[in-house]
Amino acid sequence: MNIWKDKNVLITGCTGFVGSWLTDSLIKKGANVVGLVRDILPHSLLYMNGAINRMNVVYGSLKDYHLIERVLVEYDIDTIFHLAAQALVGVANKSPVNTFKSNILGTWNILEACRNTKLVKKIIVASSDKAYGEHKKLPYKEDFNLQGRHPYDASKTCADILSQTYYYTYNLPINIVRCGNIYGGGDLNFNRIIPDTIRSIINGGNPVIRSDGTYIRDYIYIKDAVSAYITLAEYMDKEGMKGEAFNFGAERPITVLKLVENIIKISGKTGIKPKIINNATGEIKNQYLSCEKSRKVLKWSPKYTLDKGLAETYIWYKKYLTSGAL
Repeated sequence: MNIWKDKNVLITGCTGFVGSWLTDSLIKKGANVVGLVRDILPHSLLYMNGAINRMNVVYGSLKDYHLIERVLVEYDIDTIFHLAAQALVGVANKSPVNTFKSNILGTWNILEACRNTKLVKKIIVASSDKAYGEHKKLPYKEDFNLQGRHPYDASKTCADILSQTYYYTYNLPINIVRCGNIYGGGDLNFNRIIPDTIRSIINGGNPVIRSDGTYIRDYIYIKDAVSAYITLAEYMDKEGMKGEAFNFGAERPITVLKLVENIIKISGKTGIKPKIINNATGEIKNQYLSCEKSRKVLKWSPKYTLDKGLAETYIWYKKYLTSGAL
């Protein structure tokens, strides 16, 4: 049964990396997608694959509460995927206030508009593994304290706690997604390790590792991440589901150096060596997730191994970067 046929869905952050993939997937499932767009980004996958022409677009900012309320009412929104955020750690460190406004104010405006209009039946909020902050015990489980200390981490901690507040106090129909590092074609933030590494290799340069190379992360391929969002939304009507947070990742933590070496191997350009500059600041050394709850409750598990996902990702960037797009 396709529950998305003719469903009115609002996606914030629809022009972003994850938002573009999620929007395209839901349109293909027959949903009536409304996207809130702040900036026109012609290199966004949403524009490149033509999905922007198959949806309703509202131009404006999450900081505009009255605009959000209008969208919910006029488009009779049933389900919200709240993905919009300032998502770059480096930018957050340089510009914390703008990050807080985007990630915290934007979230409470969405939730407050839902509380006041009383129309929306499902709200899926994108949190992050970064919301957990730093813990001595790993992997992170959903009942761990949320204790982000650096600007981006703190913004996700706050947005996550706000979402819980609106569920527990106002009984809003909310679930929270906490993903590991999402990667795949269409991510044009080249200060992230995977797209930057691939671009360097394609251009014949040496990939740069900002840390000492020993930092450990968990990576989830974009198709698995989209599957996670949609699966969670489809499970929300089940008893006891609302208000719950779920981790999604591949559960295959890897050092940054090993990740870069894997990408080099996939590229076939084995003569290339990474350059380790070891000047990373404001980042947690080791972060990875337990997805036991998602496996048991949602029957969800990733379909892609890291190498398979990286191989598809490399092909996408090679085609994109050699087409003259950038």
